[in-house]
Amino acid sequence: MAEDPTLRIEVPALLDGLRVDRAISLVTGVPRAAAAAAVDGGRVRLGGAVVRSGSRRLAEGDVLEVDPDPAGAGGLVGEPEVVVPVVHVDDELIVVDKPAGMVVHPGAGRQTGTMAGGLLARFPELEDLVRQGICDADRPGIVHRLDRGTSGLLVVARTPGAYHSLVAQLARRSVERRYVALVRGHLADDRGAVEAPIGRSTRTPTRMAVSATGKAARTRYSVLARTELPEPCTVLLVALDTGRTHQIRVHLAAIGHPVVGDDRYGPRLSGSAADSVGPGLPGGRQFLHAAQLSLDHPGSGLPVSWSSPPGDDLEAVLPGLRAMVARGLAPSGDPGVSRP
Repeated sequence: MAEDPTLRIEVPALLDGLRVDRAISLVTGVPRAAAAAAVDGGRVRLGGAVVRSGSRRLAEGDVLEVDPDPAGAGGLVGEPEVVVPVVHVDDELIVVDKPAGMVVHPGAGRQTGTMAGGLLARFPELEDLVRQGICDADRPGIVHRLDRGTSGLLVVARTPGAYHSLVAQLARRSVERRYVALVRGHLADDRGAVEAPIGRSTRTPTRMAVSATGKAARTRYSVLARTELPEPCTVLLVALDTGRTHQIRVHLAAIGHPVVGDDRYGPRLSGSAADSVGPGLPGGRQFLHAAQLSLDHPGSGLPVSWSSPPGDDLEAVLPGLRAMVARGLAPSGDPGVSRP
């Protein structure tokens, strides 16, 4: 954590009910991943007892103790053994085609084997962004993310100027992100939009939910095909107008059409029912792929775009998917998910 002696505080009312890892991050200023590492390393105590989980909730008056990190500041370490598929690189940015199963950056429960660690080994200058205080130590250059079970394109900044440019473009919603998704059931309309705020679930904090107190979120979609696999499913081209956590998965589940393979927001299936759709998809793999990314280049200001065809795992479930998506992404494709 730091070179200082053990941190010892009496939990104030302001931190009452907060997760231990979140509270440590707020109090010390370290990234959440470093706070989680302190918990995992047995360096956090409440009332003298070692805390075993970062999700433990604090209560006002608790005595919280955090021992220093014996290894020092504990920033992200480059991991040359983590192979990150890079589809484009220039002086300003890196475009990654992330495989399903790869975690973007360290977090609670996963400190190594991440895309961020692999990129830092290949592009050590990303650490300069951390030294300059531009981004968190565990997310060098990372301006957006994909869930572990989702594959496809995301962009990483290499310079301070690129980082600020990409963050600003995301904030004003000028970055276009198109996904292909296979969802359960047949959607009635060929195109539409889901506009509903998303926030943390009050019942399960690790889940997101449509909530009146959440942040505004809008997802547009158009139908590429309706299929029987052997149950009714729909292939969608989806575009994000906002970038909330788990947005596509939450919004599609909210309208009764969860993403195939999503056991967090969709139905929990077992046995033959689990294999009725998506045979060959490993556990935790959603049928969701970030197929196109378009933005204004931070250096030239000119519009640039990249496309990624669905992988073999998705094509095996739905033969002909790649050709279907290519047609949908063509300039004459469905205007329902065109760039806003």
